[in-house]
Amino acid sequence: MVGKTKYLLLGLALLISNAGFTALAADLTRSEVVALLSDAQGEHRVNLKELDLRGLDLSGLDLRQADLWGAKLSNANLSNSNLAGLNLDLTLMKATNLSGANLSHTSIFGVDMTGADLTGANLSGSRVIAILDGADLSNADLSNARWGVDMKNQPMGQMRISLKSANLSDANLTGATLSRGMLRFANLRGANLKNANLFQADLAGADFSGADLSGADLSGSKLHEAIMTDADVSGTRFKAIQGRDRIHGLEKSKNRDRALFD
Repeated sequence: MVGKTKYLLLGLALLISNAGFTALAADLTRSEVVALLSDAQGEHRVNLKELDLRGLDLSGLDLRQADLWGAKLSNANLSNSNLAGLNLDLTLMKATNLSGANLSHTSIFGVDMTGADLTGANLSGSRVIAILDGADLSNADLSNARWGVDMKNQPMGQMRISLKSANLSDANLTGATLSRGMLRFANLRGANLKNANLFQADLAGADFSGADLSGADLSGSKLHEAIMTDADVSGTRFKAIQGRDRIHGLEKSKNRDRALFD
């Protein structure tokens, strides 16, 4: 049942994308969006809900006054834009350019972000449950991000973050939660995962070369064919992990004597 339901919200997003729109227009130009934002005053929000904004250049805009819930943003250019604190649930952001964007404390739930460009983006404190397979999050800030499964709020089945083959090299994941996440073959070379929560995550084939895993919790995780060469594992919890004998470079990791095994 879990397998049938974990992407149910993504399916709902696709249904929304095919529905008719009753908002201002199905398509807006950049200049029209800029004009709407300029007219926004006080607590008034610009209604862009469910609009088709695919491929639109919205780079560098302050969109904090916009309501983008359910909007179509696939292939749009949102680089260096400010989306801090917004609810982006059920949007469509496949292959969207969000490089350098401010997404701190955003909510992105039930969204297909396959292949999105999030290089250098600020995702600190964000709450994300989305498909980010093949996405580029190199040098991104995910500090204190809450991307793990919320076991107390899963009325429609267990949904989890998917970062398969994603690029998280040199990203800051200090204190981030990615519990039960899918990170198969993810590139985490040089990433800062200090005190990160990767409890029961699928990390098979993930590359942690040179990463800082000090104080991180990898308990119950799958680590078959993962690479740990030169990773700092001081205080890292490897309790009840799967595939310990198939981890590459663990003997060449830093502070291995301080790691916590069964």
